[in-house]
Amino acid sequence: MSHFFHPHSRRWGRQAITVLILISLVIASTPTVLGAAAAAPTRESASSRLRIQWPRPENPARHVGRVWRNVTYCTMDGVPLTMDVYAPRDQTGPTPVVVFVHGGAWVFGDNTSLFTNPEAVALLDAGFTIAAINYRLAPAFKFPAMIEDVKCAVRSLRAHASEYGIDPDRIGAWGESAGGHLVSLLGTAEKSAGFDVGEYLDYSSEVTAVVDMFGPTDIMTLFPDALPRLRTAIFGDIDPIQASPMTYISPDDPPFLIIHGEDDGLVPIEQSEALAAALSATGVPVELVRVQHARHGFIPTGATPISPSRDEIAQLVVDFFTQHLR
Repeated sequence: MSHFFHPHSRRWGRQAITVLILISLVIASTPTVLGAAAAAPTRESASSRLRIQWPRPENPARHVGRVWRNVTYCTMDGVPLTMDVYAPRDQTGPTPVVVFVHGGAWVFGDNTSLFTNPEAVALLDAGFTIAAINYRLAPAFKFPAMIEDVKCAVRSLRAHASEYGIDPDRIGAWGESAGGHLVSLLGTAEKSAGFDVGEYLDYSSEVTAVVDMFGPTDIMTLFPDALPRLRTAIFGDIDPIQASPMTYISPDDPPFLIIHGEDDGLVPIEQSEALAAALSATGVPVELVRVQHARHGFIPTGATPISPSRDEIAQLVVDFFTQHLR
């Protein structure tokens, strides 16, 4: 049994139990994918079942210029996949763009979680455009549907760069939790991995920089043999190695900023440590920021504030993308 699921591990906590309950509920209720004809479980509906308290979203109005909402960036298996694109208020020319990929255990959530993160307004204020995407969800659509969608979103942005006023050569990716896994995979898996399918295949899905917040990197460890049904519900019969960002690492991968809470009971920090070590060993620029006193989602472990603070984390993200996309 893995360290993550060992009952006496210091990281076995309510969050791990919550995600198992969530996935079990999703399997039992046989939901559809976000954007399909029938409504999928959204962040709101899932949280109401389990009484999860999400951060209050920041009001983006004073930080945003032009907005494109519910744009269909690609259609996969008959499902229109949508994104919201937010341009900075003082856009004066082609801007760098950051693709935001939401979390939700690959089974729930949507792009409306963008503004629950202080990084969103910080990036807009720093002159970045943000494309917040939706993607197909399990169990209706199993892996690699999710990464296929993320890659198609990047290609679509390049194809329509002039419409959004973005620079197609300056695209970064930022994701949290399951979204962190997907942006890490986006950063390491080249076209030869087989995830580039669908529309805009004349355009590249490569990105210039990646921010991974507490994303899983080793699927077999996260879902050990004791939990095959849960793993299969999301990843089907695919070899878990094929879903690991570490499988595809090469020296030409983009720089990574990885940020993870030291007390994360849902995705242990060892997952990010392993990815950072593998990237570094291959010569890829990588920085791992360990957030003290923080659980999954940078929730404080107790009364002690997290360190670095949430605002300091946002500045780290802005500085990283400024360094590599400006």
